[in-house]
Amino acid sequence: MDILAQLFPFIALFAIMYFIIIRPQQQQVKKHSAMVESLAKGDKIVTTGGFIVDIKKIEDKFFTVTLANNSEAKLDKDSVTRKYEDEA
Repeated sequence: MDILAQLFPFIALFAIMYFIIIRPQQQQVKKHSAMVESLAKGDKIVTTGGFIVDIKKIEDKFFTVTLANNSEAKLDKDSVTRKYEDEA
């Protein structure tokens, strides 16, 4: 019983850390992964470098994208920040 009383603060601290830091981060990663998987040919995306590109082809781990000057490049799926929505 004495050991349980000594471990309780550590258990409580871990539970607080889990619900404040770890769980929201996991939910954010899951939401981002679902967004990346839902992208389709022709969608505009913003990369981590800040480029706005059009998706031309979808592969397992990469997108083939078209830049503004109609040049093509391969983009790692992890480099997608968000889907671009025109605000004009």
